[in-house]
Amino acid sequence: MGYPEELLAPDEQLLLHRHPHWKMLFLPALTFILATALAGFASGLAWRNTEGTTRTVVLIAILVVWAVLLVWRCLGPVIRWKSTHFIITDRRVLVREGVLTHTGIDIPMNRISSVQFRHGLSDRLLGTGTLIIDAASGDPLEYDDIPNVQQVHALLYHEVFDTGGGDPRYDQYPDPRHEHRR
Repeated sequence: MGYPEELLAPDEQLLLHRHPHWKMLFLPALTFILATALAGFASGLAWRNTEGTTRTVVLIAILVVWAVLLVWRCLGPVIRWKSTHFIITDRRVLVREGVLTHTGIDIPMNRISSVQFRHGLSDRLLGTGTLIIDAASGDPLEYDDIPNVQQVHALLYHEVFDTGGGDPRYDQYPDPRHEHRR
């Protein structure tokens, strides 16, 4: 479920493509391990304490409960993680989410007025954090669980403020890097 690069404009460059941090998969992985251990234990008890058709019915019931639990608590979060994309190009920031219902937002670089990040102790230990983008639209947009949030912040800051993007109020001032063209 990679992001299709053909959806970018012909001369648009992909700078960064990330999924949310793997910490989103910690609880599904723990659920998988515990559910499998419990199903194995229950199957062992059923095998030892029942016989014939009863044993078969109980084992099938355990298998069905295990499978439903895994689809509900493990497969869903993994698909949500894999189908969430945080993308930075040389023109915009894109966020895409969803499998059955797709949602997305595009923020043009020239509409971004500030870029911030926030991460607590546990986020710093895991190498993740929240990226906060203040665009001209009003309220800041917060994106949680961005891997290597400081590097993403630095890249976005560079693209917005060092390469001529950013707040359109400053577009009236010439870029000093291009003054030799006059």
